Amino acid sequence: MRRSVTREKRGVFLAPHPSFINTRTKGWPLVDSPMPTLVYTLLYLFIVWIGPKMMKDRKPFKLTWLLVPYNLTMAVLNAYIAVRLLTASFRLRYSYICEPCRERNDPDELQIANAVWWYYFSKLLEFCDTFFFILRKKDEQLTFLHVYHHSTMFSFWWIGIKWVPSGSNDLQQVAPKYKNANCKVKLKI
Repeated sequence: MRRSVTREKRGVFLAPHPSFINTRTKGWPLVDSPMPTLVYTLLYLFIVWIGPKMMKDRKPFKLTWLLVPYNLTMAVLNAYIAVRLLTASFRLRYSYICEPCRERNDPDELQIANAVWWYYFSKLLEFCDTFFFILRKKDEQLTFLHVYHHSTMFSFWWIGIKWVPSGSNDLQQVAPKYKNANCKVKLKI
């Protein structure tokens, strides 16, 4: 069966064909629909816009009591993700240069998919980095690049967990016409 891109009659792109969706992550929190990711990202951008205006005539908050446990929690979460990725990929003998994405329900493949989900979720938690800048009035750190990075990473990793939660992105799955183009996009953690 040939996979295709779903299109309206007028030829407007809607979404990749449902057969591209990785079924292992179906039903996982925030994965089934793009709406939660879109809503959280728009809420993030609204807070980035309104936050500095609200803080303009206020004293900066001293958030050391919150920043220390937050940073420790994020470090522990990222260490957990790294250990889960490395142990499962080692047992599966993954190639770190190019590994095809396989939709297998092998426990190690599921461990990798789960670690990728936690990485995606960590991007939502990292919105707090920006909120802390705003509350501490560190406006010089609230750059376009910072906001762009945080707002897009969450969305891009939703795409990753929805369609490619393991291996490298095998371009042959996404674009069958490029038969010789394999692993053009690597999964980078």
